[in-house]
Amino acid sequence: MQETLEWLKHAAVIGIGATAFMDLWAALMLRLFKIPALNYALVGRWLGHMPSGRFIHDNIARAAPIGCESWLGWGAHYGIGIGFAALLLTLCGPQWAYTPTLLPALLFGIMTVAAPFFIMQPGMGAGIAASKTPAPKVARRRSLMAHTAFGLGLYVAASLLTRV
Repeated sequence: MQETLEWLKHAAVIGIGATAFMDLWAALMLRLFKIPALNYALVGRWLGHMPSGRFIHDNIARAAPIGCESWLGWGAHYGIGIGFAALLLTLCGPQWAYTPTLLPALLFGIMTVAAPFFIMQPGMGAGIAASKTPAPKVARRRSLMAHTAFGLGLYVAASLLTRV
C-alpha cells in the first residue's frame, strides 16, 4: 500500500511539473515568436460533447460551447500529464523517480505526440496529425516541440523531486 501511494505521489508531482514545463515552453514561444498556444477551452468543448455521444467534429471551434469548457480543458491537460507520468513510471519502473535519466523521459515525451496526432486532432476536426489544417507541417512541428518539452519536463520535475 505504501509503495502504491508513493508511486501515485510521484506520478502526480512529475506529471504536474512536466505539464507546467510544457506550458512554460508554450508561453515562451508566444512571447518570443508570437506562436499561439493550444486553446484548452476547445479541448474542454471536445470532451464536453463526449457524454452525449459526439466524439468527432468537423471543426470544434464551430461546435456548441460547453459550460466550464476552459476549466474542463485545463483539468484534462494536467490530468493527462499525470497519466503520462504514471505510464512512464510503469514502463521504466518506479525507481526511475529516484534516479531519473534524461533519455527515457525525452523519448517518452516525444512518443506522447501520438495522442494528439491520432486522437485529439482527428476528434476536433483537424485530421490525423493535423492533416486538415492550413499548414500541417507547421502544426506537426509545433506539436512535436511541445511534447519534446513535456519529455524534458518529466526529467526536470523528477530531478527536482529527488532534491526534496
